Amino acid sequence: MSFYHLKRPVLLGGLFILLITGILLSLYLNASPTEDLPVYNPTDLDPSLVDASLLDKNKNHTVADFKLVNQNGETITQEDYKDKIYIADFIFTRCLSICPVMTNNMAQLQEEFKTEQDIAFLSMSVTPEIDSVSVLRAYADRHGAIDRKWNITTGNKKHIYSLARKSYFAALDEGDGGLQDFIHTTNFVLIDKKKQIRGIYNGTDDTEIQRLIRDIRVLQN
Repeated sequence: MSFYHLKRPVLLGGLFILLITGILLSLYLNASPTEDLPVYNPTDLDPSLVDASLLDKNKNHTVADFKLVNQNGETITQEDYKDKIYIADFIFTRCLSICPVMTNNMAQLQEEFKTEQDIAFLSMSVTPEIDSVSVLRAYADRHGAIDRKWNITTGNKKHIYSLARKSYFAALDEGDGGLQDFIHTTNFVLIDKKKQIRGIYNGTDDTEIQRLIRDIRVLQN
């Protein structure tokens, strides 16, 4: 048998291996992320963000039940977020500093996941006595909020502040939601379908928004 006849199958076999390797590498690089995200409990977070009554809790933390009113005057509860991944933040409509950036970024996230039914958004006003339903309706319209996908809400101030400090850990643990109490935070909080915290992000930072998008994709997979 000639050297030519020996060499040709070897070359073909080598090319076949290279081709398969290239295909597998391409599939790997383009695959959806499969890593898991941590589940955050109070002991995993900055203690200054955690209510003193929860500082020792190291497992099974979930967002407490809530009752809020959205831009359409509808009552919003946990049932509206059942089987959904959602992002929560705390804003107020008269804010001229961080809130416009946060709300624009929330609108960007809404656009990214516009057609995906398992992704939703929840904004809570930290000045609910000022942010009435009509004010929130105008605010929602200005920012393109899609009804039933993005609820921009008002409600009882003490209830909202308790949610911020004892459920979402989005703000420093000080105050009780009284008249002089005021929360101002850049945090976006990622909640999974089991009402667990899976990430906290700076809602004014473009790099953090991209990280949040990636983490939502991780949860979806």
